[in-house]
Formats: sequence, structure tokens, C-alpha cells
Amino acid sequence: MKSDEFDSIIFDCDGVLIDVTKSYDTTINKTISYVLKEIADITVDTPLTNEILLTFKSTGGFNDEIDITYSGILCFIAAKKLNKNPTELILDVLDNADNSGIAYVENFLNKIDVNISDIKSRLNYPSIDKNDLIHSTFDQLFFGPELYGKIFQKESKFSEKGFIKNDKVIVNSELIESLKKKFNDKIAIVTGRGFNAISSSLKEILNQFNIENSVFLEDELRDLAKPNPQSLIRSMKGLNSKNCLYVGDSMEDMILVQKASELGFQATFCGIYGSGKLPEVKKKMFVEKNVPFILESINFLPKALNLV
Repeated sequence: MKSDEFDSIIFDCDGVLIDVTKSYDTTINKTISYVLKEIADITVDTPLTNEILLTFKSTGGFNDEIDITYSGILCFIAAKKLNKNPTELILDVLDNADNSGIAYVENFLNKIDVNISDIKSRLNYPSIDKNDLIHSTFDQLFFGPELYGKIFQKESKFSEKGFIKNDKVIVNSELIESLKKKFNDKIAIVTGRGFNAISSSLKEILNQFNIENSVFLEDELRDLAKPNPQSLIRSMKGLNSKNCLYVGDSMEDMILVQKASELGFQATFCGIYGSGKLPEVKKKMFVEKNVPFILESINFLPKALNLV
């Protein structure tokens, strides 16, 4: 694939435009700790290690951080019932996990004869209105009281500042301007985030993207979640793109591109590996999957696309 054949470039957000290791990843662990204490009187400070978080995201079924949170909670409670080490149980669960996400985790736990139906009933996840304990706790911790109140018109039970404040923005105006020399206005975003969450962090830089033909999946029906390719296809159609480069950092992103291609939409995946806590592990994963473009950071895109 020649880089000069692309007529559009579409970005994932987390791990690509923004480093989320101290925002979303921290919120996952804080939510698990809070909910476990609330419903099972289990005390644990950092439930999921960096390796486990990456393993979840490497299955292709956990683009939604709150799905990881829910799965972690189920595994910790199952481990307590089985009198087993929770980390060992989680690694067992993930050992052969496919891209069906939480359905796989629930089925695995059912097969090893641990009854978690009472906990599943209490958690009621995922709820249609996203008002269940896990969703609401995660959102309150992530957004912080002020932004949470603005988005949800509800008062947060937490007073600490939101972990979204720890977002580290990677993208800058200079990079977008250099990409516009090739792509003009065919620069968009397809992300699991909602519009409020991304605009809070990217601020005015967001206006340099083609917002009209971007997709913010947190604001969409759950069925559209990655790796469902319809979000990418919608963006490509809106941009009138015949040949898209999709820049992401996860297995869901790679599968998203593959599925869009299988449906006749010419798309190529570019894997970004440098913004997480285990960059070499992610790079190795992309190499083993024969990803055509593998870059440490989006800042290397102009060179990779022969724009400099």
C-alpha cells in the first residue's frame, strides 16, 4: 500500500490523540475498587495491573473501558467465591478470550461453576439509561463534579477533581495543518468517547477536524461499538473517501478496519504503540498481526506519509 493513495485520514482518540494512562486507566481501577467495597466489602487498591489492562484491550472486545471495569468486578467477586487469586483468575479468563467482550467473560465464569447471578442482577450492567452503579461511578470519577453535573444534570457524590484532568493531549494544531496539505478537510475522528469527553480535553483543536463526519460512539447505541465497522463506514461515506487510513492503537481498531475492508470499503490500519505503559508489548502485537503502518506516535505521520 502506497501512502500517497490515501484520500482521508480518520483517528481514534484514546491512546492516539490523547494519552489516557493517567485518566481512563486510573478511572477503571478506582471504579472497581469503589464498587467492590460497596457491594462485596472487598478492599483492593489497584485491581488491574498494566499488563492485565493491555491484555483486556488486546482481545478485540473491550474498546469500552467500562466493560473492562465490569469484567474486573465480576472476576474479583468470582475469585472470592472460589477462594482463588483474582489476578490468576482474570488471566485464566483472558487466556483465550475472543472479541465478544463481556459476553465471553460471563460465559467463562458460568462454565467454571461459580454463581454470579446475584451480583449481575445487582449491577444491572449495561443498563440502557447508563444509570447503573458502574456507569454512574465511572462517569463521576472520570468527569469530576463540575463536568459531570454539566453533562448529566446530576450532582456527583465525589468531590475530587475528575481524572479527565489527567488526559495528556498528544495532537497539536501544527500536526493537523501538515496533514491538511494532503487531506484537506478529510480529517475526522471515530472514537469510543462521547463528544463532551473529547471536546473537554482537545478544546479548540477539535475544530480542526471534520466534526460533521466524525463519530463519537459513547453518544451512539451500544450496538455500534467497535469493532462494528459501521462507524468507520459512516465517516468514510460522509467524507466521500475511497481510500482511508485509520489511525488507532488497539485490536478493536484493527478489527474495525478489517471488517470495513471486507464490506468493500478500502481502509488501511495504522497502529500507534507509544502512548501506553507497555509500548514494546503493543508494538510486538502489531508486528505479529502484520499491521502495514506501525508508528510510535502520530507525530511521525507526516514523515510516514511523505509530507516532509
